[in-house]
Amino acid sequence: MNNITERHQLILDKLHKEGDLNVVTLCKELKVSRVTIRKDLKLLEEKSLLFRTHGGATLRNPYAIDRPVNEKEKLQSAEKVKIASAAAQLIDDNDSIIIASGTTVLALARKIQNKKNLTVITASLNVTLELLHKPDIEVLQLGGILRRSSSSVTGPYAQNILADFSCTKLFLGVDGIDLEFGLTTTNAMEAHLNREMIDASQKVIVLSDSTKFGKRGFGKICGLEKVDRIITDSGISEHFVKQLEDLGIEVTVV
Repeated sequence: MNNITERHQLILDKLHKEGDLNVVTLCKELKVSRVTIRKDLKLLEEKSLLFRTHGGATLRNPYAIDRPVNEKEKLQSAEKVKIASAAAQLIDDNDSIIIASGTTVLALARKIQNKKNLTVITASLNVTLELLHKPDIEVLQLGGILRRSSSSVTGPYAQNILADFSCTKLFLGVDGIDLEFGLTTTNAMEAHLNREMIDASQKVIVLSDSTKFGKRGFGKICGLEKVDRIITDSGISEHFVKQLEDLGIEVTVV
């Protein structure tokens, strides 16, 4: 296909259908070089028709920004409640779990009911306050440096405490999920603490609304090979779901 206008239209049509594009795939389908595709994506980005990513393009702005927790809680609130309800069903009696920080995992804390002998380790002050009046749940609040924007703690003290525990499940909220870069958050110290949580857990369950897919935060938590399951809402594209499942991740769409 030599006509640049036709090529650009095909790229945009495919992008709107799939949500994300890969340079290598486009080269094969359009029978042009990687240099040509990268030039095409650059021109389309300059026209504000897409965002370039590492190895491809997306319709969504791929860069996550830090927001105060009270502002985040208002975003995709209905979707977060559905995600939290699905996640709560995965918690069993006698579990020892980690609940990280963020508004989606806070919604999970609100959905935990009638669990016997449950132990929860958390970095989130709001999660602790939510579980405070549930007598059958033992809560271990991590200590450390207070991150005001998320009402949670970070730092080496919290990381060192986690080295003493082995938990059945980690429920992790993130700011970005990128197929190549992995899980990210907007804060580097929080990313480091999340890595320690992953090491202390037998199973990693990510709770994320669909707006987080294709985005990257400043701090990398881990690659997708560390993730066992992702629970998200129906806004995620079928193409993204298939790519995650091809990586061996169980995806639950609510």
